[in-house]
Amino acid sequence: MHKLSELIRGNDLVVAPVALNPIMARLAEQAGFKALYMSGGSLGWYKCVTEANITLPEMAQIALDMRAVCQLPIVLDAGGGWGDPVHIGRTIALAQAAGFAAIEIEDQLLPRRVAHHVGIEHLVGTEFMVEKIKAAIAARTDPDFIIVARTNARRLHGLDEALRRGEAFRKAGADMVFVFTRNAEEMRTVGERLPPPLMTFAPPEGFAQFALNQPDLAALGYRLAASSGTAFAAMVKAVRQSYECLAQNKSDPFLGRGEVEREMKAAMAVTGLERLLEIEQRTMQD
Repeated sequence: MHKLSELIRGNDLVVAPVALNPIMARLAEQAGFKALYMSGGSLGWYKCVTEANITLPEMAQIALDMRAVCQLPIVLDAGGGWGDPVHIGRTIALAQAAGFAAIEIEDQLLPRRVAHHVGIEHLVGTEFMVEKIKAAIAARTDPDFIIVARTNARRLHGLDEALRRGEAFRKAGADMVFVFTRNAEEMRTVGERLPPPLMTFAPPEGFAQFALNQPDLAALGYRLAASSGTAFAAMVKAVRQSYECLAQNKSDPFLGRGEVEREMKAAMAVTGLERLLEIEQRTMQD
């Protein structure tokens, strides 16, 4: 198992799907991914409170549960980092102690605003964010722990200002810069203006129909692409349909006849049931 710090020093793009619990982590591992992304946004929806209300201890506990069954490195979406420069030291210490491989810190005003989710940004100034980055670097004790500095300035001030912030964050010592945009041409511009390694979001519907494929992004200097909500959206759709079909006395077309038992057995296999049964049968007396 490669460390994330080693992976991003390579020439390939690491795609990290969202994982919010242990079985999602294991399923991602089985699908062949090399890293996971704990999205604050998706976790906020998962808990029905939005990202603005999620705390670091909550995310740390989930990371412990995931790491107990899966060794893939986890990228923590830390939002604004739960504090000003004076507080960032504890954020970094707890994130490292929980075993995260990387932390993504945004130039968001704290406390977080729910309006972020409808495209309205409240950002701190560039120099203040630079001080947060410096405080994060000073607090780091694990040299393999990656500090990602993200700016959402493109929404509020345009791409040029976002790029200026990205350049300042890199100069401050951030290991990786994330200029938020989902526009392919803007992503190309970011890659041409800023040095690698860069982080971005994977397209919500995957790379198949996107203007930039994974090798394209890698060539532009992107080394990490987080899929922040696709798997969560798929989960919600599947559960909603299952409940609606059950309530309306209909068969669920997603699963189909006889598929529930098959999928339950597959889930049991993911959890490692056979290994647990072997231990129990070998060590316990009837």
